[in-house]
Amino acid sequence: MISLEQLGNLGELIGSVGVVVSLIYLAKQIQQQNVITRAQFGHSLTQRLYDRYFQTSKDDEYAEFMALDWNSDTLTPVQSWRIQMAVLTYLVDIFDVYDKVQAGLVDQSHLDTRMNTLRLGVMKTVNAKRVWSHWKNNRSPLFIEWFEQSIYGGPVDADQPASDAGKDQQQLAALNTTRK
Repeated sequence: MISLEQLGNLGELIGSVGVVVSLIYLAKQIQQQNVITRAQFGHSLTQRLYDRYFQTSKDDEYAEFMALDWNSDTLTPVQSWRIQMAVLTYLVDIFDVYDKVQAGLVDQSHLDTRMNTLRLGVMKTVNAKRVWSHWKNNRSPLFIEWFEQSIYGGPVDADQPASDAGKDQQQLAALNTTRK
């Protein structure tokens, strides 16, 4: 005959096994939810790029704006403002994707795609440098160092006026800043 103490021990053993099985199940659920969350973030980031590309293909005014020489000396104040807002949009997107990559929520390829686009020359225009010099103050020194190394090849002197591009004119002329 089984004693009451043995039944109690058996109950504790069954309860312990149940807790272990529950924890394993919970870990699997969390792992699956992480995969789903990563996929959702990845999809939303891809959708943002797709929307931008689609906007260019369907909207003549937007396409004309995107085809402007963003480094021209003849830009109107309105065109410069629009360019600065576009650059700010790109930077906010980079900030978001960088943070998501650092948190392990999306693949590095999302960040690489965006950085490769910015390396085409957009960020070396006067308007882009103005925007960067203002907005970089909202980011960590680690991000600033990474971004400036990736885009400019090193630190950007915050005291140097953005319009001081005289020594870089030949480099800027060789960059794809007109996108025509």
